[in-house]
Amino acid sequence: MKSKKNTFNSIDEYIGTFPENVQKIMEQLRETIKEAAPEAGEKISYNMPTFTLHGTYLVYFAGWKNHIAFYGAPRGNPEFKEDLSPYEAGAGTLQFSYEKPIPHDLIRRIVKFRAAENQKKTDKKKY
Repeated sequence: MKSKKNTFNSIDEYIGTFPENVQKIMEQLRETIKEAAPEAGEKISYNMPTFTLHGTYLVYFAGWKNHIAFYGAPRGNPEFKEDLSPYEAGAGTLQFSYEKPIPHDLIRRIVKFRAAENQKKTDKKKY
């Protein structure tokens, strides 16, 4: 599992430190994010998998002992309020238990929403 002592150079390296069943979940989550934002870049930031778009952070995820944390949820947005409530764990953070299926449709919606937000920020900078 993730250790504060490890420093990762790639998402593949990060995912490779987890048990095989968790690796599968993380790879599926990674693919869902990439499908929703194909132009997104991948990197390690804050020592966890990070996706960026237009030079700005999009979403992060991290594996923990009993769950995957997903960072970047649009809290406070009424469009997502009901869907996020079963998974909320803090400001913009969702937790998905390894024992339950990840809500990939929700993740896709969040990533697309965040990508649109990033695009708006980029468009404003142009003017």
